[in-house]
Amino acid sequence: MSDVRLVVFARARETAGRATDEFAAATVADLLDQARERYGPEFAAVLATARVWVNGDEPAAGLLTVLAPGDEVAVLPPVSGG
Repeated sequence: MSDVRLVVFARARETAGRATDEFAAATVADLLDQARERYGPEFAAVLATARVWVNGDEPAAGLLTVLAPGDEVAVLPPVSGG
């Protein structure tokens, strides 16, 4: 398990109640499962439509992407408005 940083934006930040957090997670899926549990159903609903990036890029293996110590996972909800 790696200590990785979760960064959340817009509605994800509002539902999480913070902009960043730290998790011990082996994969993107593991981190997101922990985040859903920590932040609750409103965060989970936002996450269902959000994009997730690892270190500024879309994760090559999707949810199965292995995380390394110091990685940053960003949750980017869809942009609304016009």
